[in-house]
Amino acid sequence: MFRVGIIGCGGISAVHAQVLSELENTELAACADLLPERAGRYGCAAYADYRKMLDAEKLDAVHLCTPHHLHPVMAAEAARRGVAVFTEKPPAIDAAGWEQVKRAAARAPVGVCFQNRYHPHVRACLGFLKENTYGPLRGIRAFVTWNRTAAYYAAADWKGKWATEGGGALINQAVHTLDLIIGFLGAPDQAEAALSNRRLRGAIQVEDTAEIYLNRGGVPALMYASNAYSQDAPVMIELHFDQAVIRLEGDLMMVIQAGKRREIPCVTDPILGRSYWGAGHKACIADFYRSVETGQRYQNDPASCEATMETLLKLYAQARR
Repeated sequence: MFRVGIIGCGGISAVHAQVLSELENTELAACADLLPERAGRYGCAAYADYRKMLDAEKLDAVHLCTPHHLHPVMAAEAARRGVAVFTEKPPAIDAAGWEQVKRAAARAPVGVCFQNRYHPHVRACLGFLKENTYGPLRGIRAFVTWNRTAAYYAAADWKGKWATEGGGALINQAVHTLDLIIGFLGAPDQAEAALSNRRLRGAIQVEDTAEIYLNRGGVPALMYASNAYSQDAPVMIELHFDQAVIRLEGDLMMVIQAGKRREIPCVTDPILGRSYWGAGHKACIADFYRSVETGQRYQNDPASCEATMETLLKLYAQARR
């Protein structure tokens, strides 16, 4: 039985706590949060200082559900004590932080919560690519159109700031989609971004809209991500193969081939939390603990995230110049 702690008990922590309560080999033993009422929300040992929790509790692993900029230093503190780390996205907001996460992974297991990699339709598309089912990949396009208001950013003092969030629509809401695109495309040879603030100008420092262009070996990938829409619409990713177009939208996969459309629904685990977070959290977290238990490599370890993080940081550096 793994004794687990959660650091940061805001909204997303509820998903982690629920999964930990449902897995047979995990026990939520302690939580840390600067706000005492949040640290005690799950009925386990509560701490205001995560370092004191790491020292006092004999934990096997911790989940980092804290603001983005804190992930690297917290991962390093846990790994220094031999405690495995499962971190929310993004694992870091700059190159120095990313190097710190990778050094932590050399001391203890580290996993990243890219739960959408576990969606059956995503895995099916990876199979199409591997088996050359529909011929060569010709292009990819994706849309992430969600709704974030000034009130959303005002509710947390770390959001909307370069120093603590690391960016806006791209690094926070659309990073999962960027990760999937790179999983399909591979590490791009070319990566360019245009960042803008269409609706929240004056309310936040970071972008609410990002237009991304990637290219690998002549295969283009386009992504539009914006927080300025009227609702949190399902993410759409489309793969253009030589012999078919595969479109993923929410839990639906559409295969368009020879002028005919075939829709393939997907049955997944129940969605925990908000619908647009997807249904992969339980599979993602369960797989992390299987890897810790068996010593086998975790699918979402830092090495598997290298291309995504390198591209993400490159896009921000290029766009901000």
